[in-house]
Amino acid sequence: MSYQAAIFDLDGTLIDSLEDLADSANAMLTHYGFPTHPVEPYRYFVGNGSRKLIERCLPADKGADAAFVDEALAYYKECYAQRILNKTQPYDGIMAMLQGLQQRGIPMGICTNKHQSAADAIVGKLFPDIPFVENFGDRPGYPRKPDPQKPLQIAKEMGVAPAQVAYFGDTSVDMDTAHNAGFYACGVLWGFRPREELVEHGAQILLAQPADILQQIDFGA
Repeated sequence: MSYQAAIFDLDGTLIDSLEDLADSANAMLTHYGFPTHPVEPYRYFVGNGSRKLIERCLPADKGADAAFVDEALAYYKECYAQRILNKTQPYDGIMAMLQGLQQRGIPMGICTNKHQSAADAIVGKLFPDIPFVENFGDRPGYPRKPDPQKPLQIAKEMGVAPAQVAYFGDTSVDMDTAHNAGFYACGVLWGFRPREELVEHGAQILLAQPADILQQIDFGA
């Protein structure tokens, strides 16, 4: 089938942000006197939005305390704003892939559970010349992925039907999002989570490198 548009997850799909996320959360934990975590566990702490990240990395009793999570989340966002682009970069091959889609006239969007201010800062700095139709982060009034409301809103802005959208992501949340929205579920293998997770959640194609998006997905602009 031919696809008319592309929507991407951000962290673990377009950008490798894991170390900055881990460093920022660990700075928050240190501030409160809690143990920190190595980088690797953050592959599973992230993916469901900043609040869920904080709940997961805090000690269990504190992660269940909604008022404390509110406080810790606010401090984490301050820490992250200071570190947001210390180490974060697009994955190798991402820029060439995005430029290739742009040259073909394929509308592109981003749908992420990252808080909106952080998503805007990163995309504005790393992808200033890519004309994304929408960079839809975590906003008040909109449910987080895997709820399909945000990605379907992007498709509507693009003027394409859900079945015409190829959706790219690196986690179970992304594959569930694609299926919930009626998109083509494309799992990327260079991100935070393993192949098995993507397969278990219904990835319809697995892509080993960004160039595969241009070579293996039929974009019939």
